[in-house]
Amino acid sequence: MGVTVLERPSPNHEARPEGAAIDTLILHYTGMKTAEEALKRLCDPAAKVSAHYLIDEGGRIYALVPEGRRAWHAGEARWQGETDINDRSIGVELVNPGHDFGYRPFPEAQMAALEALLGGILARHPIPAARVLGHSDVAPARKTDPGELFDWERLARAGIGHWPEARGETPVPPVGEIQRRLGRYGYDVPLSGEADAATKQAITAFQRHFRPERVDGEADGETAGRLAALLEGLDPPTPEA
Repeated sequence: MGVTVLERPSPNHEARPEGAAIDTLILHYTGMKTAEEALKRLCDPAAKVSAHYLIDEGGRIYALVPEGRRAWHAGEARWQGETDINDRSIGVELVNPGHDFGYRPFPEAQMAALEALLGGILARHPIPAARVLGHSDVAPARKTDPGELFDWERLARAGIGHWPEARGETPVPPVGEIQRRLGRYGYDVPLSGEADAATKQAITAFQRHFRPERVDGEADGETAGRLAALLEGLDPPTPEA
């Protein structure tokens, strides 16, 4: 499908650091009751938040910040040891009331528009599959979006992001090994060897993205298997921790 983009400029942006490569894509839900409410907030100078694009539930795409500029969407976030996520990312907001206001599936029109938009973004920027992420992936202690109802598998079928093969019940390694593997993929997780709160948050974020049938922060056999499958499929492989 062709992409029709409506201009709705936000003043909330700044220059990217000199030489910063755009190598990360972060998907969000708005977590607000209406699209117009979300657009007003993303364009309000007092709010100090923004994204590059917003897609409403009817599939209308709004351009808020030029891709070459730094939008303010990720906040305090971390991936693969990096903390400058806004410097290097493009942020896309999907209109959805979120977990606080009646979380619901993302409509076909919205998902089709997202596929088309992301296809263009990926043609313009060399973003690896392992860096097509949700807000909860990069901020597991703070965020839940776009959540377990978002169809990441569909995007992967379109060549956008990763999706692991299901492996059924596989042996669950010790928590220290789960932490190491999550960290190797990119999650911010302590190597404590303990099932602490931060580890549970990282597992929950992983499940929201890659194992949405069970989101409880417990590394069951299927969760461990899908994590192993993702690590096997990294291209290029990340170094061993």
